[in-house]
Order: sequence, then structure tokens, then C-alpha cells
Amino acid sequence: PLATSFEGRHGSVRYWVKAELHRPWFLPVKLKKEFTVFEHIDINTPSLLSPQAGTKEKTLCCWLCTSGPISLSAKIERKGYTPGESIQIFAEIENCSSRMVVPKATIYQTQAFYAKGKMKVVKQLVANLRGESLSSGKTETWNGKQLKIPPVSPSILDCSIIRVEYSLMVYVDIPGAMDLFLNLPLVIGTIPLHPFGSRTSSVSSQGSMNMNWL
Repeated sequence: PLATSFEGRHGSVRYWVKAELHRPWFLPVKLKKEFTVFEHIDINTPSLLSPQAGTKEKTLCCWLCTSGPISLSAKIERKGYTPGESIQIFAEIENCSSRMVVPKATIYQTQAFYAKGKMKVVKQLVANLRGESLSSGKTETWNGKQLKIPPVSPSILDCSIIRVEYSLMVYVDIPGAMDLFLNLPLVIGTIPLHPFGSRTSSVSSQGSMNMNWL
């Protein structure tokens, strides 16, 4: 299969066709035309319809004192999405520490370039959202909080020289300490979800699917 056309910081995937016309006693006529290739990724495959979830906890220490833990649980309905869709995030953040914290969510794109036995990696922010600040003893629940995917390149997973991957990071911003974060892998595809596909998700009963296609 041909890799999807892509323009990255350290490399690209480009395609073009060339034609030449040779005539006696005349200079050859040459023409070059670029075109775009999409390697289709169908997000209706079972592996991309499975829910993604995780749980983490962190206990803060201040000198000789130890405060209560900060806990984070998050899940999304599936792994595969298409540009223009909104990811529904279900999360619970509990702050038992003595600090004010802020829950956030971010979509990252990771570009990896391979050449001559070396690798360069570029990670860039694609979209993000911010929750309400949580004081000590407070809990916040996200019942399908939406984060829209902008027009981005599809994932490139089967190319030997360039990979493009995505992830959703749900995290708690903790002032003066390392953030508490969960990474949920994403695959950005080209073939959108069929109507019957939403019934395969184990968390779809918690909220209706809100899909805005490009």
C-alpha cells in the first residue's frame, strides 16, 4: 500500500506523475503533475471500536508532610475517529491534596522520521480543553465532555520511514509538582463511523454520539 501524502517538519510523502513527449528535431516536451494519496483507514474495524480507559493516582509530598492523593479516571468510547468528530470524554477527578488543581485534556500528534539508522520525533498539540479548578476535597465529573478534532492528516502506521500517531492526554495540572496524566491512544481514519457502529461501544449508553463530519 502507498503511504498517505504528508508534509512534516523533517520529511514528507509526495507523489507525482511525469510525462515526456519526444519528437525528431525538436526538444522534448516534459510535464509534471502532483497528486494526493490517501491510504484509507476504516474506523469501523473492531480494534478501533473498542473503548479506551485508564486510572491513575498521585500522592503529593511537601517536606516531611504528605497530603492526600489526587486520582484520575478517564475513558473514551472508541480508539478510532475521523477529523471533524468530537471525542466524548468521561472522567472523574478527585482532589484530596492541599493544592488547587486543574483538569485538562489535549490531543497530540506525534511525527516520527526514520533515516540512516536515526530517528527524529516531533510532538505537537492539535486541540485542548480545560476544566474547572478544583480546590482541596473537591471532585469533578466529565459526562461526555467534548473535544473536537480539527482537520488533521490521517494516521500513518504502515510506512517504514514516517509514522504519524495521535493520542488523547487527560491530565491534572498540579502547580509545583509533576502533572498526573493518562495517555489514551487514538487512530485518525478516513472512513467515518457507520450508524450501527456506535452500538458496539460499551459506554455509548452514557451519552448520545455527537458526530460532525467534515
